[in-house]
Amino acid sequence: MTRTQLHDARSLLAALERDEPVRLVLHRESGLSPEACAALALARERGVALRTLSQNQLTRLCQARSEPELLALVGDDPTRNLDSVLETADTVWLLVDTAYPGNAGFVIRTAEVSGADAVVIGAPFDHEQRRAVRRTAMRADRYMPLIYQPAAATIEGARAGGLEVIGIEDSGDRAPWQHDLTRRALLVVGGERHGIPPEILEQCDSVLRLPMAGFVPSYNLQAAMAMVVGERARQRGSGHQAPGD
Repeated sequence: MTRTQLHDARSLLAALERDEPVRLVLHRESGLSPEACAALALARERGVALRTLSQNQLTRLCQARSEPELLALVGDDPTRNLDSVLETADTVWLLVDTAYPGNAGFVIRTAEVSGADAVVIGAPFDHEQRRAVRRTAMRADRYMPLIYQPAAATIEGARAGGLEVIGIEDSGDRAPWQHDLTRRALLVVGGERHGIPPEILEQCDSVLRLPMAGFVPSYNLQAAMAMVVGERARQRGSGHQAPGD
């Protein structure tokens, strides 16, 4: 199911009354309209997670470019585990052996804004590093699953779920626009220093190479992801419907 953002109290009330899967409501602390108060009361009664944000935060997050009093997320449960995700997932990103929590956070933000179903991080981050990941990601883990799990197990689960495993590495034999990116996929990117480990590359069904013309032989992670995300969207066109929509 594609994540949908609701921008006003009337839409939220209607979604709740239709028993749609409302997962999260973000709202400002004061100055709420009677309709917004009623929507929040019904959401609370239904067990929906409620969080208070500043007006500036709500405005930055709003896809409608307005100044909403609340925003709501409709879609799959962002706390579900990877096995559940892979049953119906259209796009999952796997980040292997990254050394910097900040880079992992940027990967998560790029994945979320592009509509990915989940991000898996195969790196031994401790508690404080994971907190830094969430901060850099602007808490995008509120909207989709962020899962810490070894890469090999993730690839095994993705293949069992019918996803193509696609690595993005300079050893690849084709550019993104030379490959069919319309299918369900686990997209794999590597760490800053050594890229995707050889034993993980061997498990990929395909490996894509991003053309580089400069002297420095690599893009940063989010730039590499953005190129693949853009090409995937181009191939699919605006009318693409992911499984489960």
